[in-house]
Amino acid sequence: MTTPVTTAPAALSAAESDPVARGMMRGFPPPADRTIAFADGSFRSFPEFRWAWSNIRQLVPTSNVWRGDGPVCVLPRDEQDLGTVRSTTMDGRPMTFDQALAETYADGICVLHRGRIVYERYFGALKAHKQHIAMSVTKSFVGVLAGMLVADGAVDPAAPVTLYVPELAASAFGDATVRQVMDMTTGLRYTEVYTDANSDVWGLRRANGMAARDPDYQGATTLYDFLVTQQKQGEHGQVFAYKTVNTDVLAWIVRRASGQSLSDLLSSRIWSKLGAEEDAFFSVDSIGTESGGGGLNTTLRDLARFGECLRNRGHFNGRQIIQAEAIADIERGGDPAQFKPAGYATLPGWSYRNMWWVSHNEHGVIMARGIHGQSIYVDPKAEMVIVRYGSHPQAGNVANDPVTLPAFMAVAKALIG
Repeated sequence: MTTPVTTAPAALSAAESDPVARGMMRGFPPPADRTIAFADGSFRSFPEFRWAWSNIRQLVPTSNVWRGDGPVCVLPRDEQDLGTVRSTTMDGRPMTFDQALAETYADGICVLHRGRIVYERYFGALKAHKQHIAMSVTKSFVGVLAGMLVADGAVDPAAPVTLYVPELAASAFGDATVRQVMDMTTGLRYTEVYTDANSDVWGLRRANGMAARDPDYQGATTLYDFLVTQQKQGEHGQVFAYKTVNTDVLAWIVRRASGQSLSDLLSSRIWSKLGAEEDAFFSVDSIGTESGGGGLNTTLRDLARFGECLRNRGHFNGRQIIQAEAIADIERGGDPAQFKPAGYATLPGWSYRNMWWVSHNEHGVIMARGIHGQSIYVDPKAEMVIVRYGSHPQAGNVANDPVTLPAFMAVAKALIG
């Protein structure tokens, strides 16, 4: 099986790895040493993915999420010099906001305060009109859609998964509840180690179409085929364990309960009502099934519109888009005692609810988080939303959090004060 490549031994800096400066994918055709492709896995290597994460549609099949035919909801502007806001990293280093963005390989950042854009920057291959892959921020969209169906009465979180997807009866999910899937408290043998070629997450990626397969590959070729093979380890409902297959099971439940594809449901319930500037899209597997665990791609400002909708308890663009009770359920959070054994040193006291990360801090922050530095950061006390796309050479956010989380809080306090 192809060994995953995630980073060079000594990673280039953000400036040194800038795909535009390096001339990646320039020319007709591009030079061989500047070509990025799906089949050879180069699109998953650093620094190549600094271009790839902003150009997914050129690499894999996708399913469109229509923005609808309504007018764009214009975000007013009140630009502020937030780049000079100072913070102290978790390891004690002083840093400005601009320096924090460079150190964590930001591709784009947008800060809203009371619904107004106060800071917006783009780097590398990302542009305002281009979609960037949201990675596991996608999970939080699926969690919101599931919460909306719960509020509709179409999904019962206490019901067994098999009520909606009987095909999972013989799998690890056969005796799990929808709530346990929504909060990732299932007991699964599945592993998620991004640097290990034998980890199950790479099997998931080969099944969902986001990793190349060797010619002799014998594994699952669709998401559904992969999910039904998952095996149980431990008991459900005991502790939080972050495993992407939970979200893809939840997406299956959501499709069944709504009678719509994930793309159509997201369009009809949220995207067409936000006044988005651009369509969004999902990466899909060989039969067109969207990757609910990490396949959504959006523009940065449209991601900000979604975040602002969350901050306003589901109200945005002159209407109640998401039921307030669905947002309140996220904000309550899960059980921090169940979250603690997962060992997230940068997230003390946090919990996980409906595919959202809940801080329980004095600002009431909730987050959507994705590998390589993707995030939606909603701070109700500061009336602030920060959305960020990135391409950090390390996948896990333990590489981003010590810099970004203090920087985000510093910006919040600057806006309050």
